Amino acid sequence: MAPDAKSTKIFSLEGKGLKLDSAADVEAHIKPLREMEDVEEVRFLGNTLGVEACEIIGKVLETKKTLQIANLADIFTGRLLNEIPQALSSLLTALLTLPKLHTINLNDNAFGLNTQAPLVAFLSSHVPLQHLILNNNGLGPHAGILIADALTALHAKKEEARKEGKEVPGLETVICGRNRLENGSMTAWAKAYSLHTGVKEVKMVQNGIRQEGISHLLTDGLRHARGIKTLDLQDNTFTLLGAKALATVAPGWTEVQELGIGDSLLSAKGGVVFANALAKGQNKKLEVLRLQYNDITTKGLQAFAKAAKEALPSLRKIELNGNKFSEEDQAIMELKELLEARKDEKAGDLVMEDDWGIDSLSDLESEDEDESESEEEEEEAEELREKLIEEAEEAQEEPVAQKQDKEVDDLADELKKKVTV
Repeated sequence: MAPDAKSTKIFSLEGKGLKLDSAADVEAHIKPLREMEDVEEVRFLGNTLGVEACEIIGKVLETKKTLQIANLADIFTGRLLNEIPQALSSLLTALLTLPKLHTINLNDNAFGLNTQAPLVAFLSSHVPLQHLILNNNGLGPHAGILIADALTALHAKKEEARKEGKEVPGLETVICGRNRLENGSMTAWAKAYSLHTGVKEVKMVQNGIRQEGISHLLTDGLRHARGIKTLDLQDNTFTLLGAKALATVAPGWTEVQELGIGDSLLSAKGGVVFANALAKGQNKKLEVLRLQYNDITTKGLQAFAKAAKEALPSLRKIELNGNKFSEEDQAIMELKELLEARKDEKAGDLVMEDDWGIDSLSDLESEDEDESESEEEEEEAEELREKLIEEAEEAQEEPVAQKQDKEVDDLADELKKKVTV
């Protein structure tokens, strides 16, 4: 633990590479935490924790009623699949008893379908939860549905607590990227977002979501998040269909400051459609726009330049590399001048150059003569909806690599019984 950790109310074993199996292994490291009376944050990331170690840590955490943030990222490296549910359950059971715990980070832990039960039980029950960070966990579409459904159940628990006169925070942050959520879980995620309308930051990058799923997520889910400030859906697949959904929904996000749509095959026509939506002038707080590798052509570039000048007064950074136009295009010159002027006017004395202007355009492509986008235009909305339902059903029936362990279900039931709001 860092010398000033106690004064900053943080307990940290971050990045020590410890392999803690037994109670004896963990005791020397956990002693300072036992002695901290008003700890607000714990960091266990970058170590590997066994079942018995997690039981001891859980018992200590349960006594820390002032705890607000738990960083449990990358704590099961090298552990057997059948170890993780019980170890995770010990930690999450403890966290459920902490009335001020609003943030949990579980990045880089291999949960998947076989080990999701304790996590689902926690997420569906922990009323104080505001910030969920769940990146690179190998969930897949079936476990993705279970996580989203847990957040839907959490909304009901929060509403129930509010009716009892309790002060309950809304869910504000959902970071769930690199989890292969795919189209099959998007109906469930859209439902969750349609309920948690106060969400302010959503990052769901690199999830293999195709245009039908993106369209559903946006039009049936995230359109309700009127106060959203950061949305990052990079490295999924939009095409014209997703671009049209984005164009329909984006003007309603009047508080949005950052939009990440890079590497998403927005398409030539889709770029124009989205730019025209921004040109409506409803996104006056938008500061950062990420649009790399999207097949945007000169026409789209010109539309974005026009929107930036006339309708996006706060825009300071736009990423456009990997698209299909020339670096010498007049619209690029206009964008550079516009953003440079804004930097001079607003950046102040301490300027972070990477926060302003246009990114490096080192990987531009030449514009194609024939942009074939008739397929997206011919798709009927009802057919797409049916396709999504089919994929959701397929995801639910996805075979489990290992038989569901009854012990895992028992752990989940035990978690639910220990909930204290």
